[in-house]
Amino acid sequence: MKCCRRVALVLLGLWLVFCLSVPGGRAEAAASRANDAPIVLLHGFTGWGREEMFGFKYWGGVRGDIEQLLNAQGYRTYTLAVGPLSSNWDRACEAYAQLVGGTVDYGAAHAAKHGHARFGRTYPGLLPELKRGGRVHIIAHSQGGQTARMLVSLLENGSKEEREYAKAHNVSLSPLFEGGHNFVLSVTTIATPHDGTTLVNMVDFTDRFFDLQKAVLKAAAVASNVPYTSQVYDFKLDQWGLRRQPGESFDQYFERLKQSPVWTSADTARYDLSVPGAEALNQWVQASPNTYYLSFATERTYRGALTGNYYPELGMNVFSAAVCAPFLGSYRNAALGIDDRWLENDGIVNTFSMNGPKRGSTDRIVPYDGTLKKGVWNDMGTYNVDHLEVIGVDPNPLFDIHAFYLRLAEQLASLRP
Repeated sequence: MKCCRRVALVLLGLWLVFCLSVPGGRAEAAASRANDAPIVLLHGFTGWGREEMFGFKYWGGVRGDIEQLLNAQGYRTYTLAVGPLSSNWDRACEAYAQLVGGTVDYGAAHAAKHGHARFGRTYPGLLPELKRGGRVHIIAHSQGGQTARMLVSLLENGSKEEREYAKAHNVSLSPLFEGGHNFVLSVTTIATPHDGTTLVNMVDFTDRFFDLQKAVLKAAAVASNVPYTSQVYDFKLDQWGLRRQPGESFDQYFERLKQSPVWTSADTARYDLSVPGAEALNQWVQASPNTYYLSFATERTYRGALTGNYYPELGMNVFSAAVCAPFLGSYRNAALGIDDRWLENDGIVNTFSMNGPKRGSTDRIVPYDGTLKKGVWNDMGTYNVDHLEVIGVDPNPLFDIHAFYLRLAEQLASLRP
């Protein structure tokens, strides 16, 4: 019996030594972490929350649940669910309320300017400790990167317009617009259109024959009033009054909808994702010296030898390959400064736009040299995946999505506050 116990103890000891010595093992990872800030995942345009789409995860899709994966490896991770069609301002306000808790406050000045409600939904708060000096990492995909940048800017600098409006009209002011808050340790953007995407120009072309924005918003308005629709896909457009009110007839509802300013508003994702909209955002949303910025670019096209245009590679998701990538890969516009550099793309966004804000921006973009730097954009390189493969919604067996996000989480945990 003593011999058996000795063997068991030896085996246990060997197992512990193995766990402590294996590169990337939990014990080693925990010991090497310079911060324990949680990770927050922020989706892009048309994205959804964890409880929507019958449980099909935006972050992971067919490749598994990224939030669950990171949590299992000791990286405390949460997922935000903001307006899929909303402007970056509205999305940033929603992200703030979801993080710290409370009712969404879009700002009195902003609401008055754009003609929608000032207040939105109320949330319990995923990380209320942020109000007491905590820090957080934001990993954002696509439009989520623009939203994250705006959130950091509002937290640190607030909004002069909102402060002046609140004082002049004697109304309350959200803490978000006060400024002086520094709880975002890092922002990682993945396939983000920092300078916009020319895909919006394709939509503009179709508007000569068909008002796509109006059609989409009308569909959202109708769908938002169908029972249980929000459990499948929640448009989160409450601020625009797109929900039918109690006791309101359908005739009254649609008459009210026709008068809504949302149909022609620039306070939507469509404007923010356009090249002019992104440039306008870049002019006032600047990198914070207190935050690390990492940018990952994606591409899934090749250059044609005869035309110089870019064409979708085999494996790109069918819709992007058939509809979006051919337009992105051939669209040039001298008036907008859209030249050959913009042709490479991932099926949704121009690769040239992804490494950080350039148009109208004073931010610096530097190649990653093994050391992440604060206050500048650390260009982490370009990956051969399309816009949906990088989040797992579209499968790519050649891209190890789990290794990608675990490696990223390890890098973020190594950052010195």
